[in-house]
Amino acid sequence: MEASFLSSSMELKNWIILIALAAVWGSAFMFIKIAAPDFGPVALVNLRLLLAGTMFLPFLLQRKYLIHFKSYLPGILVLAVMNNALPFFLFAYGSLNANSNMLAILNGSTAFMTMTLAYFWIKESISAHQIIGLVIGFIGIIILVNPSNTSTTAISSIACLLGAFCYSFSGCFIQKYSQYTNKFVLIGWSLFFGGLLMTPFSIFYLPSDLPETKSILALLWLGLVSTGIAYLGYVRLIETIGALKTSTVAYLIPVFGIIWGYLFLKEEVTIVIFLGFILIMAGIYFANYEKRTTRRIRTSE
Repeated sequence: MEASFLSSSMELKNWIILIALAAVWGSAFMFIKIAAPDFGPVALVNLRLLLAGTMFLPFLLQRKYLIHFKSYLPGILVLAVMNNALPFFLFAYGSLNANSNMLAILNGSTAFMTMTLAYFWIKESISAHQIIGLVIGFIGIIILVNPSNTSTTAISSIACLLGAFCYSFSGCFIQKYSQYTNKFVLIGWSLFFGGLLMTPFSIFYLPSDLPETKSILALLWLGLVSTGIAYLGYVRLIETIGALKTSTVAYLIPVFGIIWGYLFLKEEVTIVIFLGFILIMAGIYFANYEKRTTRRIRTSE
């Protein structure tokens, strides 16, 4: 497979899936913002994961996938918490006092959090360009987290950053311990078990009133489309173009998050929000600059 970053040789259908995945995941923050006040963060995440996990069950129960279940179970449980239940809850909780565009932008910090964690945990090397990227991205986060600059509270910002860290942890965990596993089995069961783990907590946080129709529709989108169908596309991309190219979806998610919030929720994009967004995206670019150069050199050898 061509090793260059975002190679132009990638098939058109894979580009379409990648962009569609970013658009769908970017929309998730808008629907979280709509549904969380009615359902509450706990019940919303519980139902979202159960809906998505149930979509995978007919496939996961086939013998060719079921034979992996026992050996994958420890990794499944780790990802059920760290890649699904916990970050989904943190972003849903953060949405109560933050605009959806802020959720998407802070989610973008996953990229350079992953790089930092990989340096200490997986012992990946780090270059001067990457350090510059970390500094620039961190400045962008500080601007956005400051409550005086946006309508988002500090607690909501911290919750979103912790959620992004959970995604970073999960990415490093998969790379270190689950590199050669069947990703369909690993991700599918982690969604289902994430929903099961949330169920006992949801009993104490059920909504007192029947949620509005728009909230129910938002839940269905989150569970069936943004999580269920989107993760099917995510697994397909990993299998066809590799984890590296698939990970570039993180660059596009904040862009779509801002677009959907502006178009459908009439969320204001202030100069400060735009500045924070640009700094975070610039930080992600510099954090990955050295790796792109290295891969191009290796390809030409």
